[in-house]
Amino acid sequence: MPPFGIASDATPAKAAVRAVPLVLVADDDEDILTLVALRFRRSGLEVILARNGEEALELINTRAPDAAVLDIAMPKLTGLEVLRRLRSSEATKDLPIVLLTARAAENDVEVGLDAGADEYITKPFSPQDLYACVQSVLSAP
Repeated sequence: MPPFGIASDATPAKAAVRAVPLVLVADDDEDILTLVALRFRRSGLEVILARNGEEALELINTRAPDAAVLDIAMPKLTGLEVLRRLRSSEATKDLPIVLLTARAAENDVEVGLDAGADEYITKPFSPQDLYACVQSVLSAP
């Protein structure tokens, strides 16, 4: 049985062939969502937004994005909980995931990377640097 929040019939994130990559951005801060969505869309990415961890899992299951950017401190499910559930599911275990968080302590970074994040970016951040990071994980083999 799949973990809570992961549909048993979820398709792998890379299954859909898209002309434009689809990126999920999950954060409970509307200003961050607006800033990141604007930068990504201006750079040619398609963006879907989630405001909590449960919504992020639901959108990943239904829309199968090509990558995800997750805040750690979100309501309902934290970004780390979402990350762990995605990594434990066969359908989403290879989804590129960037953690974007205010938690900058060395231990926090280690926990995030050990949980399976592909990249870890701390706030405050440069939208250009985040975009470059997402482009990097999208093009990784």
